[in-house]
Amino acid sequence: MFPRSSKLTLARAALFQNAPVYVQYYITARCNLTCKQCNIIYANSDVRECTLDEIQRMADNFQRLGVAMILLTGGEPFVRQDLPEIIRAFTARGIHVRMQTNGLASDERIHAAVEAGGRDISISLDSLWPGNQDDINGGFARSWHDALRAMASFMHHLPPAGSFAALGCVLQRDNLGDVEDVIRFGTEAGWVTSLVPIHVTTFDKPMNFRTFDQTKRWKPDELPQVNALLERVRALRRAGFLLYDSDQYLDDIARFAAEKPTTWRDRNHGVCDSPNLYFAVLPNGDFAPCCDHRTVRSISCLDPKFPEIYWAKAFRREVRAIASACSGCMYGSYPEMTISMRYLRAKMERIKLFLTSPPAKPWPLSYEALLAAAARIRTEPRDRVQLPGHQRRLALAESSGGATRELA
Repeated sequence: MFPRSSKLTLARAALFQNAPVYVQYYITARCNLTCKQCNIIYANSDVRECTLDEIQRMADNFQRLGVAMILLTGGEPFVRQDLPEIIRAFTARGIHVRMQTNGLASDERIHAAVEAGGRDISISLDSLWPGNQDDINGGFARSWHDALRAMASFMHHLPPAGSFAALGCVLQRDNLGDVEDVIRFGTEAGWVTSLVPIHVTTFDKPMNFRTFDQTKRWKPDELPQVNALLERVRALRRAGFLLYDSDQYLDDIARFAAEKPTTWRDRNHGVCDSPNLYFAVLPNGDFAPCCDHRTVRSISCLDPKFPEIYWAKAFRREVRAIASACSGCMYGSYPEMTISMRYLRAKMERIKLFLTSPPAKPWPLSYEALLAAAARIRTEPRDRVQLPGHQRRLALAESSGGATRELA
């Protein structure tokens, strides 16, 4: 699955925790949804997008650095018509490409992305109830159905061997009772689910993937249900269901929901591993420590000298000062990358998942087959951990086509 150059970087990072394993590149701030848990379309709207020529220069720099993998995200990456060329710019230089999408892309465009080398995909799916997902997505009718069509399309075009497919599920008040069903659905389709807890911020501290909606914060009396759900999904993983998240990460989700300090950075003196294991790139090509923070001065990844800048002690001190002041996130990629490289048990789990024992893929599956599986799983008579009023909210969402408002 990973090219040889990526495997070498992964090996160095596992040994020394100081190799650029993972880059998140926000190729656009544009998106065709306005999801309740995300404000990226506003946070990165102040910068332009790189041209394809600039992206190729960036890819040259990342090849010199030995970057192992790059996540192409946004916004929505498929709004860029040159996405296949962007993918090819990195894969041609031995850099593994992962794509993160909401699934609102045509079969033709998905095929072109796969043909360009995009063999690693994550699709956002927060619920098996169409109306609830449409509501979470900002009230966009049929967006749930579009995501399932995209899943079917990827399964048709991706080779089962040497590919990876995941569902990104944001754990929030609107879908607490749906998370287990998403994991079951993903497992049946051969897709690995990854959880991310909702992040909330205030207007005086804008951050890219953090909603300003204060009603999305977990209430103290809801935390027992959050903890109960996390124990349920942990049990599902141990029973063989496809859940990406490590035990430490799940423990930290519980701490994060309760607004308590997390522990995943403890083996690096309470600081995340940016930029020594990962970093972000803004749409205009500027370096960023992560998706939440920016450097004071502009540091362009397009600069021919960027590889030298990256290894410079002054640059490392500048980024560490920003990371040290951060209270920490639980966005999934960054915490799990640190956990994978600094904790042996998680490291072995990742080797098994990606290299020695990848999950079986019952592909291809049609859109109709996915519809039937989703309907069966979400209506199975099982005990579910959920908040009071959740079933009523689901009923409202289904009856209104995903245009509900938050219930008190």
